[in-house]
Amino acid sequence: MNSFVNFDNAATTFPKPPEVKRAVAYAISNYGGNSGRGGHILSEKTTAMVYRTRQAAADFFDAEPENVVFCSSCTHALNTAIKGVISPGCHVVTSSLEHNSVIRPLVAMQRQGLISLTVAEVFDSDDKTTESFRKSINEKTRVVVCTAASNVTGQILPLGKISEICRSKNICFIVDAAQASGIIPLSLKNDGINILCTSGHKGLYGISGTGLLITDGKYHISPLMQGGTGSGSLDLTQPDFLPDSLESGTLNTAGIASLEAGIKFINGISLERIHNYEEHLTKIFISCLSELDNVILYRPEHVRCVPLLSFNIKGKNSEETAGYLNKKGFCLRAGFHCSPLAHRTLGTETGAVRFAPSVYNTETEVKKLCQEIKNSI
Repeated sequence: MNSFVNFDNAATTFPKPPEVKRAVAYAISNYGGNSGRGGHILSEKTTAMVYRTRQAAADFFDAEPENVVFCSSCTHALNTAIKGVISPGCHVVTSSLEHNSVIRPLVAMQRQGLISLTVAEVFDSDDKTTESFRKSINEKTRVVVCTAASNVTGQILPLGKISEICRSKNICFIVDAAQASGIIPLSLKNDGINILCTSGHKGLYGISGTGLLITDGKYHISPLMQGGTGSGSLDLTQPDFLPDSLESGTLNTAGIASLEAGIKFINGISLERIHNYEEHLTKIFISCLSELDNVILYRPEHVRCVPLLSFNIKGKNSEETAGYLNKKGFCLRAGFHCSPLAHRTLGTETGAVRFAPSVYNTETEVKKLCQEIKNSI
């Protein structure tokens, strides 16, 4: 893999920090107990690590540790939040940039006749986007769920302004932070987010099979699953307190250990430095390709974006372009990125190629990628 350069970090960050690798190896060798199950030393050591990670995640997103729920992915977290908060007969608002992990459960509930759904259009203007959400809300709206940042264009939605509308109308605000966590500051308190869902293996630099659901506790979340939690074992009903009510089954010990190490890695560098460096690489990429008449860049100019964007070469299918670059040693994702609404908004009928750097990429790698794109035209 050393001969390949990964620019598909929006899918999963690679390589992982050395401290994350060490944390996983240590967990496999030392955390042999089941967290919250048993009073013996193996269980106690594992439980202590899980709590440390819960506290680290709570501090990172301005929440309380008991309101941090470990999930298997951001998709798992979003399904838990969406299906756990929404009640039959209510109206839900989402955005035109959503990933399938948001839109598919919503459409499924709509087709079952459980909810009504409105998709608010996102514009290249925060004020217009905010107004679009405001107009989409009606007297039956109980939930607004949207992405923090698009995984196709990188556009950051005006979360603060949307949350103000939600608070004024007592609407639950759920945010998909998969593409923003570890890149920009996100705070349940400052951003007015009721439930934040994110992956652990992207910007948080953990391993696959990890996700987080973090709530401010204002809205009850009915569990998606029931089962063993280590608490109230004689009771045949699911616990009604967090995090136990939403954490049935054995936790992903090695994955949780990787999250603790990933958050420490980010804090050691700082969010600001990570964002500025990755944005610097993105600007080099944009500058190089902006000179080419037959390259289309999909990145709005008048709003904030996380450091990723998509592009196409005129007359070429996105898969063709990504396939060529793969042969040259560069890993970029082509197609629709599990975000059909975003591609419909952009009008990209054959999808697009996505560029998403990480802290481990270099200027030299970006410039070499640009040269190969020029060579492919």
